[in-house]
Amino acid sequence: MIRRVTSPALFPPPRYSHASVVEAGTRLAFLAGAVPLDAAGKLVGEGDPVRQAERVLVNLEEQLRSVGSDFAHVVATDVYVVSGETAVLSAVWDVVEASGLSVGPHSSTLIGVNCLGYGGQLVEITATAVVPGAVSS
Repeated sequence: MIRRVTSPALFPPPRYSHASVVEAGTRLAFLAGAVPLDAAGKLVGEGDPVRQAERVLVNLEEQLRSVGSDFAHVVATDVYVVSGETAVLSAVWDVVEASGLSVGPHSSTLIGVNCLGYGGQLVEITATAVVPGAVSS
């Protein structure tokens, strides 16, 4: 069970919650950053943060599937974008929001950074998700 919390004492977030609470005994998956590489390791969307965000979300969805979860069970993300421009960060967030990942809404942080790990990489998303139906031993 995921309980999403927005504190009435804080500024109302536009499209995310302040916190997600998961009851003990639930299995959680902590995913490595999803990156804009195809199955062969080639960068997708060179120079295009929106196209890279789309590929990152495809890869993130596959990571979730591999552990028995999905976008609906994501409780937190960090979205990294190589840019200091609010418009670029907003364009990437629009892709995240359109993907269904922001349904819930989950807790998220959108971060502008100087660089990421792969040459030409402009977007990366880390996530924590509940694995539904699974109980920790």
